[in-house]
Amino acid sequence: MKAKAMRFLKLLGNRLLGILRAIAGFIMKLWRHPKGRVGLIVVTLLVVCAIFAPLIAPYDPYDVTQRAAKGLSPSWSHLLGTTITTGQDIFSMLIYGTRVSLIVGLVTGISIAFLGAIMGVIAGYVGGAADTAIMRTVDVMLVIPTLPLTIVLTNLFGKSYLMIIFIFVLFGWTGLARVIRSLVLVLKNANYVRAAELAGASRGHIMFRHILPGVSHLLIMNTALTCAGVMIAEAGLSFLGLGDPTAISWGKMLAEAQGGGALLFGHWWWIIAPGIGIFLAVFSFMRIGLVMEEILNPRMKQSSSIYKIFKNLNNTYMEEVFASMDENAKLGLTLKAGEES
Repeated sequence: MKAKAMRFLKLLGNRLLGILRAIAGFIMKLWRHPKGRVGLIVVTLLVVCAIFAPLIAPYDPYDVTQRAAKGLSPSWSHLLGTTITTGQDIFSMLIYGTRVSLIVGLVTGISIAFLGAIMGVIAGYVGGAADTAIMRTVDVMLVIPTLPLTIVLTNLFGKSYLMIIFIFVLFGWTGLARVIRSLVLVLKNANYVRAAELAGASRGHIMFRHILPGVSHLLIMNTALTCAGVMIAEAGLSFLGLGDPTAISWGKMLAEAQGGGALLFGHWWWIIAPGIGIFLAVFSFMRIGLVMEEILNPRMKQSSSIYKIFKNLNNTYMEEVFASMDENAKLGLTLKAGEES
């Protein structure tokens, strides 16, 4: 019994070690790409700010005893000044707001990828009644207006970020499931899938061990891009007053800045700070998502007409272009001089 447990733990350790090596190798590929390096640096800084917010922020924006005079301008004691309404330190609010954006974005992106992959693989591989039920559900949910339903659900069940994540996942998996299903319809006829079926493998084994890895590149890329989109959506909902009123987020900071008359009193830094935070977070995840698409699907890049144009635009090519232009100009002058004579 003890020997079996030791073998299981050894096998589990080897699997985890293999996964960590694969993740480390993939991160190194992102780091070698100039665009991916910029995205990784920004995401790392945001993650550090979110984890160590109490150590980085000079004040606790949730503590009412750590509030100064209202409407202070930027200074050494308050780098981005204080709010006009409550006297909270804006720089500290900016640091703490990173937590909400990253948690909502990452949790929603991973959940959408997981649910969309499962539904898409089942619909594409199993087919039949399962495919019909899932696809008809997708068709119905795609035509439901999301914003009015979000307003109704948040008013009924509360404006917590858990409810917002649930709403995003509920309506966000449909598009990914449709794309995954289309790819699975191609993969199910591959030779290695046919070989697994002839070997007697079960449907579950084939779906999770053979087909799901074949769509993993699309899932990874889609997760990064979805995280960026969800961050913008969360900021928009918080700006409209549909976010958690007890939590500090960048969208809520923008809503408070508008309600407090930041532009009217010339406190532009109150608006610029969360705007820059939203831009950096979305920019970094979009950057990583696009680089992932190039790394995991290199044929897409090589077949791109823009890629081919820039590939051929080297120094020799440009010199040949200018040389041909000079020759054409000389030929035109010669013909003109012949006509005049």
